[in-house]
Amino acid sequence: MILEEGCAKMQFFQPSKEREDENAKIEEAGVDLKVMIEEMESIDVPSVFICPISLEPMQDPVTLCTGQTYDRSNILKWFSLGHKTCPTTMQELWDDVVTPNSTLSHLMLTWFSQKYLALKKKLKDVQGRALEILNMLKKVKGQARVRALQDLRQLVASHVNARKALEENGGVALVFNFLGPFTSHAVGSEAIGIIVCLDLSSEVKRSLMHPAKVSLLVDIMNEGTIETKMNCAKLIEMLLVEGNNETVSSLSLLVGLLRLVRDKKHPNGVVSIGLILLKKAIICSHESVRSSLISLGAIPLLIELLPSLNNECLEKALYILEVLSTLPEGRMALKECPNIIPNVVKLLMRVSERCTQFALSILWAIYKLAPEECASKAVEAGLAAKLLLVIQSGCNPVLKQMSSEFLKMCSLNYSTSILVSKCMLTTTIQ
Repeated sequence: MILEEGCAKMQFFQPSKEREDENAKIEEAGVDLKVMIEEMESIDVPSVFICPISLEPMQDPVTLCTGQTYDRSNILKWFSLGHKTCPTTMQELWDDVVTPNSTLSHLMLTWFSQKYLALKKKLKDVQGRALEILNMLKKVKGQARVRALQDLRQLVASHVNARKALEENGGVALVFNFLGPFTSHAVGSEAIGIIVCLDLSSEVKRSLMHPAKVSLLVDIMNEGTIETKMNCAKLIEMLLVEGNNETVSSLSLLVGLLRLVRDKKHPNGVVSIGLILLKKAIICSHESVRSSLISLGAIPLLIELLPSLNNECLEKALYILEVLSTLPEGRMALKECPNIIPNVVKLLMRVSERCTQFALSILWAIYKLAPEECASKAVEAGLAAKLLLVIQSGCNPVLKQMSSEFLKMCSLNYSTSILVSKCMLTTTIQ
């Protein structure tokens, strides 16, 4: 009685004609309770439908002599383990018969049927709405086009069915065509927001690699909101994965990535994604791209950012600097950065072994260019003590060997006693 009153309050009961129509639809679709439960696993289910043992919706509710209801498979498993009690009340069972709870079964079927049909209708409506917007986009212009693209972006970002409707009805090509030479930033931002949600073919990716498209993408990224910047960055990452050297060598792309890295309005996510893309661009590019980055001022920019970066970004920035230091112009640019040696020395043994290795490689590159000047500044900044820490630590042998050789090089300009004092060690250790 209590159960029925509670269910009535939850509006489980409908006029008999509606219930018959709904049940007929479910029967016609050939969907049973188990399938509906599985397909709607993310929805909130009333607690009265939950089995106290598994905490999952019941598929075959049965009631014990204590009045407690469980899913049949769960309570039978409980009995098979030798239990003779009710799992909820822990009462001894005076009767081990399990009685099918047909009332609850019917209520569950009715409730899940309503939700299932509503879900299917919603999915159908989503597909219909996506197709409606696609047809609208073929006709409208200006702000009407921007609004239609906004609606479509929200749909494809939230619903798999909307993305499927686009991909199966020429929507990808339609949206892609909006990225043309006269595209406004408003239209371009929305179009890119849609494209990054879709499963792009190799043909579409190759089309996006056209220099004009890359240039437009960078322009939109530079001027856009944080959301637009992130969407553009995702699309650039997809293109870099393709490994197209023409795309990577685009000066406008490199400039755009450096602007991402120096973005002070959004220092967290944007700077991080900018460093990730710069790293990928360096990995999959030729020496000419690295030379271009150096000429665009990547080295002083990254050196300036080092003190403000978190550990994850710091490792990426040091990696990029290490790669650029392999070029003569990269070493010269490093040497000309003010306070670079003390700032890099501070990073040794501070974050991770990889960061220490990158930092040491950068110092080594500067040392090759100006041995005496580098050694003097590095020792004054406390390099010798840091190198001894590396040698005595559990770092990899290559890093230890590099530290040992660097320490020998630095010691050439100092007497033993002065070097020891620079290491802040006692004469006993000497």
